[in-house]
Amino acid sequence: MTTFTALGPGEPATLAVYPTRKLSKINPNIYSGFTEHMGRCIYGGIYDPSNPNKHFIDEHGFRKDVIEAMQELKVPVVRYPGGNFVATYHWLDGVGPREKRPRRPELAWAGVESNEIGTDEFMKWCEVVGTEPYLALNFGTALAWVEYCNSSSATHYANLRRQHGHDKPYNVKYWALGNECWGPWQVEQMTKEAYANKAYRWAKALKLLDPTIQLILCGQDGTSSWDFHTLSTCLRPDVHALGGSATASLIDMHSIHMYTASSDPVKNALAPLAAERAIEVCAGLIDLARIENGVLPSVPRQMICFDEWNVWDPSRAIGSEGAEEKYTLSDALAVAIWLNVFIRQSKYVGMANIAQSVNVIAPLMTTAEGLIKQTTWWPLLLFCKYMKGWTVATHVGCGVYEGATEPAWLQGVGEVGWLDVSAAVDEEGWVSMCVVNAHLSEAQEVRVEGLAAGGEQVEVYEISGKAWDESNADGTQRVGIEERNWDGQGRHVFPAFSITMLRWKT
Repeated sequence: MTTFTALGPGEPATLAVYPTRKLSKINPNIYSGFTEHMGRCIYGGIYDPSNPNKHFIDEHGFRKDVIEAMQELKVPVVRYPGGNFVATYHWLDGVGPREKRPRRPELAWAGVESNEIGTDEFMKWCEVVGTEPYLALNFGTALAWVEYCNSSSATHYANLRRQHGHDKPYNVKYWALGNECWGPWQVEQMTKEAYANKAYRWAKALKLLDPTIQLILCGQDGTSSWDFHTLSTCLRPDVHALGGSATASLIDMHSIHMYTASSDPVKNALAPLAAERAIEVCAGLIDLARIENGVLPSVPRQMICFDEWNVWDPSRAIGSEGAEEKYTLSDALAVAIWLNVFIRQSKYVGMANIAQSVNVIAPLMTTAEGLIKQTTWWPLLLFCKYMKGWTVATHVGCGVYEGATEPAWLQGVGEVGWLDVSAAVDEEGWVSMCVVNAHLSEAQEVRVEGLAAGGEQVEVYEISGKAWDESNADGTQRVGIEERNWDGQGRHVFPAFSITMLRWKT
């Protein structure tokens, strides 16, 4: 959590960090990924057997450079197979001998699905990467898919998995109850009443089949009547489905989605602050549903699963055309603020999945010749490596941004400072503080309080550029990380329109 004091013109900015004041544990799953059957994410992204440069491809047809990048981030969980794709997906099309798998019309993104990659291949990819799968269900064959993946019984779909060469169950932990079922673009669109009733029934059946799984309810953006109704309907005790447990729940997390973008570089960078208010509102709705429905305090509080987030303007990166964004320095600042939000709100966020991990609105882009790390890769890398452990208290005093915001309502829910800050302390006592200076032309000279005593060296990691629209998308790295040390004395200068991470040992 970061508190804020608005300062007037000419007043010197200050930052204070309190490493001993641990506020909440940071769930590593906030650094999760997402791979959908969309554009070049799966085919040409994680799986590229026809690439003429065979040294990039492993024995399974997977891109080794993508695997290495995911391992560098230590991505804990990857969501699959969608996204909108999941509404008409039949998982049985993607198992068994490849030569017998049907090609199907793909309705979400106006393509054709070959089903070369399916459940077993994705599980193998997760094993190679060292990550955990998170599968999104539709309400057609959900029970059968969970049985195929998780059952050790001698039943039909568990036996089918064995016939396909996988004797042991995959024990998939995370399962989503649909995706964006509120959206008019969805084949599986329904009213909030219809969805809530269906999700509740399916949750009972799925938990009876496998009580160890975690189920994620389909929310909207955390601020809507859809969120309120689905939570109120589904966050209630069910003695039968839970075997009389006083500590279990049918629903474990509530999913919300949000994408931010603006053609104005400052509005674009600050737009993710809308997600912070959405998380706070959604957390209140979860509490309200628990209170009204008499959920026992012994049942763990349901967390928010922010399983689609990113910078995306669908008008410039059209979904049906592959949604390949060319990210700028402004977008990198936006991603850093997104991640600051998740650190500040770690009390409420149990998982967050950048959408998506490769090629489709992604920090990584593949070519036949290699891998391009977009501007947004670099803040993501810093957070994945260093922002772990516990959120710690910070206070910021700085000038206020007084311009228009995107979305417009953001302007009316609180003051927006030029400096956006979060801080964490890990198990070894390393403090990491990320500071985003969203001012397009003015550096911020700041006194930083709370640094380690004794003049210990402070590690400085800085991401900036010559212009807000600098991009790495053509393969030339114009935006990256510059490293240096600072003695912690005096004031630190945070360059205009930059991301800075300071690290020191307590």
